[in-house]
Amino acid sequence: MFIIVGLGNPEEKYLKTFHNMGYIAVGEVAAKLGVKFKKKECEAFTAEANVGGEKVILARPVTYMNASGRAVKQLLAKYKTDEAHLIVLYDDYDIPKGSVRIRPSGSAGTHNGMRSIIAEIGTQNFTRIRIGIRDSEVNIPIINYVLSEVKREDYDLFISSCGRAADAAIAIAKGDTVESAMTKFNG
Repeated sequence: MFIIVGLGNPEEKYLKTFHNMGYIAVGEVAAKLGVKFKKKECEAFTAEANVGGEKVILARPVTYMNASGRAVKQLLAKYKTDEAHLIVLYDDYDIPKGSVRIRPSGSAGTHNGMRSIIAEIGTQNFTRIRIGIRDSEVNIPIINYVLSEVKREDYDLFISSCGRAADAAIAIAKGDTVESAMTKFNG
């Protein structure tokens, strides 16, 4: 069983911000699998899907970004699974806009939501699918940038990136190795 978590902020005002790319991407996973987020548990809205005969839990934490680890820790405990079956989708300022990068482990980089998850579950060894948001033409503090709305002219690019991230998460849940998914989807 996999738990696929999309990071973001729960309020409507954050819906189209860069920091909600994880929410958008896990929403794409849900749409592709034909499920909806109906249940609230473990400080997250969740949906349950079946992928290749295995149960998959999709989650959007409602803890706000900087406390995402609380929800992830609770979900892992409730569903009695470990970090080897955790996939986290999120925005990443450290990579160019529109790119998707999959990694089997690693540090949090500049991302506070990832710092929270690593601190709460006590390991960096879980799959992450990062959606690049950095725009080399924008020069404002990171906190202001990630909470700003995606420019209209870039919206299709980000929706496409979230779709690729969703496809990668589904491929891993179906049994592709992280390395195989990296080869198919990174870029």
